[in-house]
Amino acid sequence: MSPSDPRHLADALPSQTEILADVERAFAEDIGPGDATADLLDPKATATAVLTCREDAVLCGSPWFDACFRKLDPDVRIEWLANDGDRVAAGSPICRLAGNARALVTAERSALNFLQLLSSTATVTAQYVDAIAGTRTRVLDTRKTIPGLRRAQKYAVRCGGGTNHRIGLFDAMMLKENHIIAAGGIPAAVRAARNTHPTLPLIVEVENLDELAQAVQAGADRALLDNFTPAMLAEAVAYTAGRIPLEVSGNVEIDTIRAIAETGVDFISSGALTKHIRAIDLSLRLDVKHP
Repeated sequence: MSPSDPRHLADALPSQTEILADVERAFAEDIGPGDATADLLDPKATATAVLTCREDAVLCGSPWFDACFRKLDPDVRIEWLANDGDRVAAGSPICRLAGNARALVTAERSALNFLQLLSSTATVTAQYVDAIAGTRTRVLDTRKTIPGLRRAQKYAVRCGGGTNHRIGLFDAMMLKENHIIAAGGIPAAVRAARNTHPTLPLIVEVENLDELAQAVQAGADRALLDNFTPAMLAEAVAYTAGRIPLEVSGNVEIDTIRAIAETGVDFISSGALTKHIRAIDLSLRLDVKHP
């Protein structure tokens, strides 16, 4: 199933209510009480526009882009020439719009901000996924996201072909070093976690092979191998032999991820997908028609 297949993205896309809430926040900080510059335009003027992607990228963010323009002009016509998850080439026109000129110029910045940010996350994710092509390993995101836009960025990771980790602190338990110390060790921490939230997935962070053995024996659902060397990763894969999924975190970069994946681990998680990003270069050109 390709990243742009609607079946792949449907369960990752935030609800329309969430998308509209994102747009409301964006408009509140950008438009405030009104667009003073747009007041120069005739309120009856109409315009057409063409959106072009100026660099190779993976497209993501069209629901937010659409919501920005429809919020100010419910009758705006939007024609997408590519879908979220599609790879687009530099110089490609990707969308055409037609509607009220004031609405188009006022919504433009917020709409582009969503699209350039989410396309960046999707593009970086695709680069990481491409780097481990042919292995059994899947690329995971993390909670290192822009505050208030986590669901949007996790959707973008899916558009890039990645896999989502937990959404937040509520839908899975991850026992990290401080949790384990406070609980009195890995076996005690796992027991306490199972007693507290027995239905939630349980991930245990381990820093060496001895701790991995403790996590497996205690019944963890997944082990998070933190800053393991390649040799340690190979040992971990051999030791677990498929009994428990293994996730790698720490020191994961585009130039190291292939070697990590070739050890046979199940997952590699990287905050770079959502925090080490550069906005995709987009251009929206308008042609205004006066009444």
